[in-house]
Amino acid sequence: MRDSLAAALKEALKAKDGRRLSTIRLIHAAVKDRDIANRGAGKDPVSDDDIMQILGKMIKQREESARIYEEAARLELAQQEREEIEVIRSFLPAQLSDEDVKQACQRVVQETGAQGLRDMGKCMNALKSRFAGQMDFSKASGVVKGLLHHD
Repeated sequence: MRDSLAAALKEALKAKDGRRLSTIRLIHAAVKDRDIANRGAGKDPVSDDDIMQILGKMIKQREESARIYEEAARLELAQQEREEIEVIRSFLPAQLSDEDVKQACQRVVQETGAQGLRDMGKCMNALKSRFAGQMDFSKASGVVKGLLHHD
């Protein structure tokens, strides 16, 4: 993951793609900050899964900002946020469709033998380990809760 980020940074520099370059630099800074925090806490350097979580968080932040800019009729700023989202998404695996998320949740509930809401954590951990960076886990959480609630 770090290698693909470094390669993308070089490509963006060569192509003089300002938006892509600045966004990749923001990603690098976020990863470096987490590395430093982990080192301070005596943890391992950031893993690829950690990087995917960081990217997911960055996308959520930009979606929220874009929404706020649109409400304030600052469309050029909203567009900038959306462009950054696309750059960040390019480093994540393809996102599962809503239907695929539902099916994955159903499979996990069946495979874990989840009986009710108390098994929610078990289901979410299984989804996170299998589908890191591929789905919005807050949406998946709602699907799992719905499946477990009906049991």
